[in-house]
Order: sequence, then structure tokens, then C-alpha cells
Amino acid sequence: MALSVVAPPGKVRQVAVSALNMWAYIAAYEMPHDQPERLARRARVRYPIVADRLLGLGVLPTVRLQRAFSAPGKVNRFERLLVFSHWIWFFTPHGALAYILLRRGDRFPAAAARMYTVFDLGAIFYWAIPTAPPWWAAAEGRLDEGREVEIRRMMIEYGPVFWGDLWQPLYSFLGGNPLAAMPSLHFATSLMGAHLLSEVGPVSGAVGWGYAGMLGLALVYLGEHYLVDLLAGALLTETVRAAAPGVAPLARRLVGQIDAVRARLSEG
Repeated sequence: MALSVVAPPGKVRQVAVSALNMWAYIAAYEMPHDQPERLARRARVRYPIVADRLLGLGVLPTVRLQRAFSAPGKVNRFERLLVFSHWIWFFTPHGALAYILLRRGDRFPAAAARMYTVFDLGAIFYWAIPTAPPWWAAAEGRLDEGREVEIRRMMIEYGPVFWGDLWQPLYSFLGGNPLAAMPSLHFATSLMGAHLLSEVGPVSGAVGWGYAGMLGLALVYLGEHYLVDLLAGALLTETVRAAAPGVAPLARRLVGQIDAVRARLSEG
């Protein structure tokens, strides 16, 4: 709000507001994990397991995929591709918006508002219902009563091989809250990116949808998310898209009031 008052309208202000919002999201995302033991006590573990067993007809989709296609002790080429699709997510939502800014700058404010609303609402869920991902539940022996179920976390297996000494600092920086799985903002924001890129053109839309599909498979296969996390992320994205036309007039009035305040301050 303060930046919008002191900075003149235009692309620079739009990008700066987006960057500040993302900084606030990262702080909100990481903050619950400032007390890891307390967060672990609050974490929901059981309900996504029950949901995914129903979706997987008795077997977790992650377990079914890894048993069918994974060889223990080895990360094959396709699995490496899935790992890379997961890693590059940290750039893709913002990369999609950068493309929109360059190609259709008039669409950027509305596109950024929808994308970062998905991020912000997701952070609320991470505070309210911290939920464990499959790899965490498996590591804690919480996937099954009576017998152990192993889920390989291939990102962790392959990360040191590819990144070497850079892996630990990278993982420490990017993995700020392991108990923030519901909804999957990886999938929600990639899905929103696909929608936004489709509004710019068919080629960019095809790239966006192709990436969203690949990432969805990667998140489940690699044990980073339950399938139900992805469904919840998709529901979040579609809810934001459905609500956007009704909220847009209010947002425009708010921006107009901010600009009016700025104009009065400039005159003073």
C-alpha cells in the first residue's frame, strides 16, 4: 500500500508490488516452521492418506507409481526429468507473468492479481491446517498401521549428485516449511499460469498446459504431494478464476483511491 502511494502508476510499480507480495508470501509460508516441533504436533497426517487411498483404489497413487516404474537405488532419466520439472517451478509462475508483461502488458495487472491471490490464499491454509506430504508421513512411519511403506524422495537422492556442494544451501533456502502440502501451490500456480498463458496465445498456452501436466505427475510420482493435494490446488485456482470478475471492480476502485491519495500528496 505504501509503495503504491509513493510510486507513480506504471509497469515498475506493478512489478514492485508483485515482488513485495511474494516476499510477504515467503515470510508467511516459512513462519510456522520457526517452531518445528510445535508445527509437527499440529500437522494433519491422516486425512490425505485416507483420501488418496480412495482415489488410488486402495493404494496410494505415489506408492503405485513408484512400485511400477522405480528401481531402488537408481534415479532414471525420466525420473530426473520429473525432478527438474519440480525444481524449475520456483521460476515458472513468475516467468509466466514476465512473459505476459512483455507480450501483453495491459493484461499484467489482472494476471498478477490472480496468480498472487492463489499464493496468498494458500498461505492461509498452511497456517490453519498444516498438512504432511507423503514423503514426511513415510519417514515418520505414519503411512500404514502394522507395516512400513517406503516412499523414495528422489529429489533428495538426485539433488547432491547434480548440484554438488550447492545442494544443501539451496535446499535449506527453498525448503522452508515441509508441512505445507495442502493445497499444492506447486500445482495450483502452474495451473493458473497455464490459464493466463492461454489468454495470450495458443502456443504459450500449450507450453503452460504441458508444464502443468508434467509437474502434476512429478509431484505425485516423487512423493512431494498426495493426489488430493493437487485436486485441492486445482479447486483453489478455479475458485480464484471464478471470483475474479466480481472482485475486479472493487480492486480497481481501491487502486483509484490510492492514486488519488498520491496525487494529493504530490500537490502538497
